[in-house]
Amino acid sequence: MDVTIRQAQQQVDAWIKTIGVRYFNELTNLGILMEEVGELSRIMVRKYGEQSFKESDKQKDLADEMADVLWVLMCLANQTGVDLTDALEKNFEKKNIRDATRHLDNDKLK
Repeated sequence: MDVTIRQAQQQVDAWIKTIGVRYFNELTNLGILMEEVGELSRIMVRKYGEQSFKESDKQKDLADEMADVLWVLMCLANQTGVDLTDALEKNFEKKNIRDATRHLDNDKLK
């Protein structure tokens, strides 16, 4: 399934309004986002860092954890009127202007 960011936002909105019944409020979703990022972090540090896996984390799926983060982020975007497609495009423009030569000129990155 190839989906644009805008389409994904619309699909999340439709799912929330039908199957999910309604959105949690913004602060609840912010808390959920922090929990999901924490779960993603736990898997990343165990898989790529120096911590060993707990038995309860061995079955966790990195892609699923990333999708959970994206899902809640899209919920928050929908609730606050943010079009993530537009936001990402503007963010690229900002970074292209700000970082046009910054990283190329950084000796630590060579």
